[in-house]
Amino acid sequence: MNKKNTIWITAGIINLFTALLHTIGGQIDLVNSLLNSDLSDQVKTEWLGVWHMITVVLFATSYYLIRSGLSKTKFPNSGIIKSIGAIYVLFSLSFIFSSIITQNFAPQWILLLPIGILAIWGIKGIEITTAQY
Repeated sequence: MNKKNTIWITAGIINLFTALLHTIGGQIDLVNSLLNSDLSDQVKTEWLGVWHMITVVLFATSYYLIRSGLSKTKFPNSGIIKSIGAIYVLFSLSFIFSSIITQNFAPQWILLLPIGILAIWGIKGIEITTAQY
């Protein structure tokens, strides 16, 4: 049996924290302000839908990272984890570039980048372990 992948578990826990922060803090800080704005109802509805799509992605990837990290299988599906890692790195880059372009600091990348890096880094441990078989 394989050992637990603590790097993926750590990424999943940071991701779960991010999901909770997004759900609670984002609702208070951003969603409520948006819903009380003068934007059209159509724009509000679509923005709210996109907001909750991200909520689903955050919780689903948290679950997958933690579940994969706790898995005892010899050959976990590292391709999905690699994709999750790449998506989180790209998510963080979008916030970094948005911050530069607008000259406003968007701190979301501070949590998203480590999740992506840890997810990808955790694959290295799997490759080393599975190479022994």
